[in-house]
Amino acid sequence: MSTVELTKENFDQVVTDNDFVLIDFWASWCGPCRQFAPVYEGASERHTDLVFAKVDTEAQQELAAAFEIRSIPTLMIVRDNVAVFAQPGALPESSLEDVIGQARALDMDEVRKSIEEAQQGAAAPEGGQAGA
Repeated sequence: MSTVELTKENFDQVVTDNDFVLIDFWASWCGPCRQFAPVYEGASERHTDLVFAKVDTEAQQELAAAFEIRSIPTLMIVRDNVAVFAQPGALPESSLEDVIGQARALDMDEVRKSIEEAQQGAAAPEGGQAGA
């Protein structure tokens, strides 16, 4: 399966319409990005049930800024509209396969529960000793 080019116009729809999206933030001038491209493309051919997408950080500077991309390539995995992985650096094939396997194995109900608990914990409880 070939990769999908993400833009600010189609990003939300692609991520919302698909349960599992891998996103490669890259640029044509980036040597490590060019090294990672065939590894990423190979994984897309092996995992045809997943959506492999690319964001050209030069052409899509707003998207790169929205995700605070500071280093490229950066790989992000979004499952059920939740970013479950984001890491800069060109991964070797074995590491990419490992990350995909770990992301597949996640219990998304548990992930959402953890996020909810973290958000509730971040809010200072009423009557608590905030800033004591």
